[in-house]
Amino acid sequence: MTVFADIKYYNVARKKVIKITIYVDIIFLENLIMNSIILYATSIILKIKPKIVRIIISSTIGSIYAIILYATNMKMYTSIISKIILSIIMVYVAFNPQNIKKMWKQLLIFYLTSFVFGGVSLYLIYVIKPQNILMKNGMFAGQYVLKVIMLAAIVAFVVINISLKIIKTKFNPKDIYCKIKFKLNGKQIETKAMIDTGNLVKEPITNTPVIIVESTILENILPKEILNNLENILGGDFSEIPEKIRNDYISKLRCIPFTSLGKQNGMLVGIKAEEMEIESEDEKKKTDNVIIGIYDKSLTKRGEYRALVGMEII
Repeated sequence: MTVFADIKYYNVARKKVIKITIYVDIIFLENLIMNSIILYATSIILKIKPKIVRIIISSTIGSIYAIILYATNMKMYTSIISKIILSIIMVYVAFNPQNIKKMWKQLLIFYLTSFVFGGVSLYLIYVIKPQNILMKNGMFAGQYVLKVIMLAAIVAFVVINISLKIIKTKFNPKDIYCKIKFKLNGKQIETKAMIDTGNLVKEPITNTPVIIVESTILENILPKEILNNLENILGGDFSEIPEKIRNDYISKLRCIPFTSLGKQNGMLVGIKAEEMEIESEDEKKKTDNVIIGIYDKSLTKRGEYRALVGMEII
């Protein structure tokens, strides 16, 4: 290992001078692990599919900065402005946000995760009370093992997840609706959807999420022979459907089990969307991994919305 420095300080608890040897390798490794955990937890909370390579590169940048903090007392490196710039660079490298709004949202969650992680780590250090530990330029140094980091990561992630779930139950009424656009057979339909936290419907074979849509808004996209015979299709009866339509669609249709629409063992006919765009809170998300579940009744009497979207898709 590469020795960084030999530091002597007076330990009040032991009432004697303690010598601590700081290693560059250890500082780099500890910060790399901490940064990776924080960035990975941030991606999970944001429901972003993380790219491990980008997270490692971003974590490496943070680790190099940590080494600089240990090595120098220059104000340009220890100032809050430099730390904010570092955070922006790390978030940008890790998640590659497509616009400023996403950037600030990701940065906010990154800070939230970091603060919770840091608070839990400080608490664990206080409880464990390692004897050989000191702080330099706002960074801890000393003989406290990686077990503290891993334990802090687990506790912090649980705390953040529980907190976010509590917050999500306090939705503003305006926040429970979104606009969706989806394409089937080369044609696009736009409608208003409700964000349904209870909609966990998935296609059982591929585990693809399902958006439940009223059949009436598909009348200009799918043949009426399909829409008028949904129950027969679920029962395996295609006798009412012309052979040409049957040949075109039988391989595209899916049977989707559900329990969220007043039935314990219900079934829906589904068809995979060619593409889907969801707009909520002035944010747009596109995906091609969605199945349209066709519901042959009205979802609401007043027509406030005509589709149900699960939180996982949002």
